[in-house]
Amino acid sequence: MLETKGANGSSGSRVTGPGAAASEAAAAPDWDLVTVPSRQGLEAVDILRLRTGVGPVLHDSEGDTLGFLVPPGTADGWDLPGSACTETDGGGRKLTDDPPIEGAGWLVPPEHSHPVTDPALLRQALGEAARTIEAADAL
Repeated sequence: MLETKGANGSSGSRVTGPGAAASEAAAAPDWDLVTVPSRQGLEAVDILRLRTGVGPVLHDSEGDTLGFLVPPGTADGWDLPGSACTETDGGGRKLTDDPPIEGAGWLVPPEHSHPVTDPALLRQALGEAARTIEAADAL
């Protein structure tokens, strides 16, 4: 499962790298991370790519989970069953660096995406993906 890690290796619901004030001065991006099961996430990525576009997306090394980078503050109101949203400050990293989560890789790298995924559009795409998976499994 994807677990956010700051530059100092800490983990948890709020990630802060060393020298957070210096990071802000360097304009490191802020983002939250929505994690979902990979099957639903892959469907959602396809839906978003065909419609409005998708922001950077991470995958874990086991292939179990995908993580969508969303605007900061999304975690405050995120309540979609089957997913989680972790608040983070970006860990003092730029999105052009290696993936900000240990053991993760880019499914949709930052240089080939929108800056972040719109949370309302992600919620819609995840709902549509869940319905598509349910219909396919019923066959």
